Amino acid sequence: MDDSLQPREQDHVLIVEDDERLAGLTRDYLEANGFRVTLEADGARGVDRILSLQPDLVILDLMLPGEDGLSICRRVRSDYPGPILMLTARTDDMDQVLGLEMGADDYVAKPVQPRVLLARMRALLRRSEVVEASGETRLAFGDLEIDNATREAWLSGERIELTSAEFDLLWLLASNAGRVLTREEIFSQLRGIKYDGQDRSIDVRVSRIRPKVGDDPNQPHRIKTVRSKGYLFVKDA
Repeated sequence: MDDSLQPREQDHVLIVEDDERLAGLTRDYLEANGFRVTLEADGARGVDRILSLQPDLVILDLMLPGEDGLSICRRVRSDYPGPILMLTARTDDMDQVLGLEMGADDYVAKPVQPRVLLARMRALLRRSEVVEASGETRLAFGDLEIDNATREAWLSGERIELTSAEFDLLWLLASNAGRVLTREEIFSQLRGIKYDGQDRSIDVRVSRIRPKVGDDPNQPHRIKTVRSKGYLFVKDA
């Protein structure tokens, strides 16, 4: 097996999926690649399972009996800091946007290609543990402070609630303050894939981050959109 696909020791994945065959095949594949896997088929139990187990990563189906994946994601997001990878059988952009707005970190469309799923999981887990080995790990911009060592941010001394993916994007933009980052650069840095010109996940996350860092969504002064290019984090807003 390719060593680059090896998970960290004892990585625990919770799969919330009612398709028993798919869940079983996914579990077997992930366990063969060194993960510890727990299955849950009932959406009504999904919230309690995520919050009680606090796994390293959650794979969450969109359509579930009892409670759908969007509702589960929204309910656990403030108390579960780990990455959530959402599975959707539909390719509707709105489903993907809603998932990201509810706090999902990434999404994969069914039918799931095992190695694609594994690569996406590996990227999420790698991002969740990254602390820069050199350079600054804490940035301050007026009343906004961002700490990459603890993966926390504060506005006027109050801790900001950020998902793992939102923090990653905020840190990337802030650590490049004063420079326009293209969507291509952002996708390459954060998701390890090429930007296809249509994916709206970065735009959705920026729209969620702005009010959290005190930005006016209608007239942003901290994180500016540069038309046809990308985003600019302003040093002195």
